[in-house]
Amino acid sequence: MNRITKDILLGITTALFFSAFIYFEYFGLTSKLLNTIFGLLGISMMLYIPKRSVLVAGFFIGLLWFYWIGYSFKYQGVGYMEPIVTIGFGFVYLLFFAPLAFTNNALIRALFLFGLSYFYPFNWNWMQIELLFVNSYIGVYKYQLILVLLALSLPSLLAKNSNKVYRYLPLLLLIGAINYGYPPQHEAPLKIKLVATDIKQEYKWTREALEPTVYMVFTEIQHAINEGYDVVVLPESVFPLFMNQTPKLIEQLQKFSQKITIVAGSLLKEDGKNYNVTYIFDKGSYKVAKKLVLVPFGEYIPLPKFAQKFINDTFFSGASDFVTAKEPTDFLIKGVKFRNAICYEATTPQLFKGDVKYMIAISNNAWFAPSIEPTIQKLLMEYYARKNGVTIYHAANYKGTGIIQ
Repeated sequence: MNRITKDILLGITTALFFSAFIYFEYFGLTSKLLNTIFGLLGISMMLYIPKRSVLVAGFFIGLLWFYWIGYSFKYQGVGYMEPIVTIGFGFVYLLFFAPLAFTNNALIRALFLFGLSYFYPFNWNWMQIELLFVNSYIGVYKYQLILVLLALSLPSLLAKNSNKVYRYLPLLLLIGAINYGYPPQHEAPLKIKLVATDIKQEYKWTREALEPTVYMVFTEIQHAINEGYDVVVLPESVFPLFMNQTPKLIEQLQKFSQKITIVAGSLLKEDGKNYNVTYIFDKGSYKVAKKLVLVPFGEYIPLPKFAQKFINDTFFSGASDFVTAKEPTDFLIKGVKFRNAICYEATTPQLFKGDVKYMIAISNNAWFAPSIEPTIQKLLMEYYARKNGVTIYHAANYKGTGIIQ
């Protein structure tokens, strides 16, 4: 086996260790011990493998984590972009991890890796290096990440000047990186029904889908009333229309809301602008919660103004033109305060700022079916929920519905 082949195989192996926790979760094999071992091995290899292997690892980490992003393009009428986007994300994360390939010094690589934990290409923040340890014996705070990186890199610094015993003393730093617990999380003092739907994306927005979808939603609401729930939560855009332009639908939901609080996703057109929103119906009235953080390239183009219109019109048929609220939306249900989050928002730090104890999140994951996307989303929500002591009530179309703690 020649050197190039060895370097490629080392890079692929590193990517597999670095990504294993996602696939353990996806296949229902999650183990704190396995996640701890594979996470430490993945990071160790990134610190010590040859420079060429670092680039290979970065490319395959991009594929293993985000191969599914291109799936949504077929619903925008540009399905030919799917393989291009998939390969593109491989190269994005090859470049993301490329600084590590400028040196063979493990400590410098550790510092680079820690710096990269603050950097998000195109504002896409789903590459969280600490996420490797979200379900492990290692904690996910920044100080714990730096302790892990120092514990794994410092032995190389001591290798030439110490005997074998002292050389591995830095590994004791891992004791400080152990997960000693997170802020307490509590369930809300309300009976909340989370509705899971499985409406195919190619069917969801068709004219034929509208009537059976509305009937299904009304049936779920009535079941929740009959079962004595205080709140029923339905997924993002469960009503595939501009709700504020359908007064009869609003009137019917207002009637239901005399008996139960309804939280449901839909769209809003206001002053010629489109919003991805949550509607909260309660006691015969309703409130609209606008999305604060948009999905890069899905709902907005994270590029300079001169490039935004061209890319939006060329590749997204003008669909990536949503606008946002100016601040997060909180709402009260029977005196209990909830933070509103729509899909991607529930995986961003902005939504956890301030006084947040409970969050209601709604998603439409059918854009990326079938894939590991709901799995990564769930892991990220666990990551933010645990760090911030927040309990998330998540209702999703396709996969992901449940209480996140």
